[in-house]
Amino acid sequence: MNPLKSYIRDVPNFPKEGIQFKDITSLLESPEGVALCLEVLLSQLKTTKVDKVVAIEARGFFFGILLAHALKVPFVPVRKPGKLPRKVVAQSYDLEYGSDVLEIHEHAIQEGDRVLIHDDVLATGGTSQAVCKMVESAGGQIVQCNFIMKINFLEGAKKIDSYPVFAAVSY
Repeated sequence: MNPLKSYIRDVPNFPKEGIQFKDITSLLESPEGVALCLEVLLSQLKTTKVDKVVAIEARGFFFGILLAHALKVPFVPVRKPGKLPRKVVAQSYDLEYGSDVLEIHEHAIQEGDRVLIHDDVLATGGTSQAVCKMVESAGGQIVQCNFIMKINFLEGAKKIDSYPVFAAVSY
């Protein structure tokens, strides 16, 4: 068994009936778990040049900033609309019922930047796909889409299968 799984708690019927939520707050509460998770995420990047880490609001920020710090590169946040103070680039994406929008600061990604995209979970893949589109439209090159966990039966990896994908834990 993957030792990281012991730090991730199942919460049945959250946020609604029939959902088995994977809770990372127990991971965040453990300095040993955080260190192990960061080590696993970084292990896949030893030979990869990264210029920037782009992380997705909000849970992606927890390890996104740690990855950027460890790699000694800038951290670029992706937020919901109206949360970033400067001029932004927006990307809409489809949800199960409707759509949503994500934003990144204009000029945060430069032509040729080698970008690591990080989020806590890869589920249906819509959010990650939208961020990939934003990064590429700014001229960035995606070197990896990186996650704490991947929910395999939701098949989100199919939406970003043209990029290297790594998850520290798969369910």
